[in-house]
Amino acid sequence: MMKKLTVAGFLLTLLSLSLFGQDDILKQDLVGANNPLEYSASFLTIAPDSRSGAMGDVGAATSPDYNSMRWNPAKYAFIESDMGIAASLTPWLRNLVNDINLYYLTFYKRLDKKQTIAASLLYFDLGEIQFTNSEGAPDGQHLPYEMSFDVAYSRAFSERISGGVAFRYIRSDITGGAVVEGTETTAGNAAAADVSIFYLNDEVNLYDNFHTFTFGINISNIGNKISYTEIQKDFLPTNLKIGSAFKYNIDDYNSLTLALDLNKLLVPTPPQEINDSTFFGEPNDVSVAEGMIQSFYDAPAGWEEELNEIKYSVGAEYWYANQFAVRAGYFHEHHNKGNRKYFTLGAGLKLNVFTIDFSYLVPVKQNNPLANTMRFTLGLDFQAFRVQQKQG
Repeated sequence: MMKKLTVAGFLLTLLSLSLFGQDDILKQDLVGANNPLEYSASFLTIAPDSRSGAMGDVGAATSPDYNSMRWNPAKYAFIESDMGIAASLTPWLRNLVNDINLYYLTFYKRLDKKQTIAASLLYFDLGEIQFTNSEGAPDGQHLPYEMSFDVAYSRAFSERISGGVAFRYIRSDITGGAVVEGTETTAGNAAAADVSIFYLNDEVNLYDNFHTFTFGINISNIGNKISYTEIQKDFLPTNLKIGSAFKYNIDDYNSLTLALDLNKLLVPTPPQEINDSTFFGEPNDVSVAEGMIQSFYDAPAGWEEELNEIKYSVGAEYWYANQFAVRAGYFHEHHNKGNRKYFTLGAGLKLNVFTIDFSYLVPVKQNNPLANTMRFTLGLDFQAFRVQQKQG
């Protein structure tokens, strides 16, 4: 009896190893397959300001500025000025069309030494769409747009650590109520939140001088699914951003900052099917909370594909006399997950009251629709404005 059980166990082991080997071989077919993540309201992933746009889209741990809302709201707690406002313009996809623009308006106000509030408006003007009927004849026009309105609160817990929360209303009107394949569409609406932390140490002693190390984490766009029809609901681009930066003070007039950001979208990876009988991955029709957790382990090709979903940005910023800045950076997204790869560069000029920033995008591959993307940002420092008025 024992001998029969042993033989049966041996045969079962061989069978399971054989099946595992076949499964592993089939799974290898998915390595290198194009499988981008699926979500809506993708305008929330675009860098809207010139400073970060010139540094490869880094921002989780760079020094606090007008546009910290987009990158890490917790940074506002350590911003130097007590109040400021900034406006940004990004002409989008100019190689394809000439009427798409991204507008970004931000405002912050310090309540006291530890607390700061902020608000922002992001508006994505998608130009004009000409609808046609089944016969190709004109059937009306629509001016599609997407927008988000944010409010944030940031508080310093100590001299080095702060936290922030932001609440966001999102509206996406891209169809104008058109009937698509027999289904009536509506504008999508959603609510979301960000949770962030920021660490700042400006007493790093190196080569007889003090330098600054910063670290930040921001989980953004945690919210309900957005829907344009009664049939389908889509995930928002919930994102985990982790970044660090080091500012090296060369002397009293010159400084150089190097920054690195890692981004992981917390949305499910679409499952893939190799043939009619072999299916890999997890179902992506899950709740938002389940999707966030599942996003860390559900890639059909395993950990290799999971790691491919991490985007990284590197950036550098040089300041002279805290008045003139030169910036550069690189953004990398795996070719199976969207394939956005580009270099960025830009400059900034800080006057007594105003800050002017500019950035320019250079894609790795030619004939890229993102080529020649430019961003412009104008900031106003109210504290410097009041000081200038008193002196005048």
